Amino acid sequence: MEREEALKLVKEQLTDHRYQHTLGVMETAIALAKQYGGNEQKAELAAIFHDYAKFRPKDEMKEIITGQGFPQDLLEFNSELWHAPAGAYLVEKEAGISDREVLEAIRYHTSGRPGMTLLDKIIYLADYIEPGRHFPGVEEVRNMAKENLDKALIKAIQNTIMFLLKKNQTIYPDTFYTYNDLIKKLED
Repeated sequence: MEREEALKLVKEQLTDHRYQHTLGVMETAIALAKQYGGNEQKAELAAIFHDYAKFRPKDEMKEIITGQGFPQDLLEFNSELWHAPAGAYLVEKEAGISDREVLEAIRYHTSGRPGMTLLDKIIYLADYIEPGRHFPGVEEVRNMAKENLDKALIKAIQNTIMFLLKKNQTIYPDTFYTYNDLIKKLED
C-alpha cells in the first residue's frame, strides 16, 4: 500500500493531534530503519497504522480481543493496551494489510514482547521518541537511540515501568518479560 493511501485511511480514524503524532512516528520509524538496517517500507507502514484502533469504542476492542483469541489477561489491564492487538486485527481486516511482520509490530507496540524483531523495536521506540513527545526522560532515550537501539528500548521500558509504578497503576506482564529479555541479551 502506498503512503498516501495509508495515511488517508488512518486520518479518518484519528483526531488531528493523533494524526500529527502518527506522522512523527512514521518519520522516526523510517529514520531508525535506515540507521539500523531495517526495512524502511515495513517501518513506514507499521508506523502509519500503529494507532489505527486508538479511538475505537472499548466494547469493540474488547470484543476483538475476546473473539480473536488474543491473551484474555489483556482485559484485566489498562484499556490503553487494547488498541494495539485490536488495531493489528482491524488493519488486516479493513485495510487489507497481510504482512505478518507489520501486523506483529502494530500488535506489540504498547506492551513489547520477548524476542522482539527489529521492526517491533523500531515501532515501539519510534512511538516513544517521535518529535511531538514531551515528557521527562524522552530526550535521554532519543539520544540513546542514536547510539544503540536495544539500550534505548531498555531505557524507554524502564521509564514506562517507573511512570506506572509512581501512578500506582498495573503493569502488563509482557512489559516485564520484554525488559528481562532485552537485559539478558545485552548481558550475553
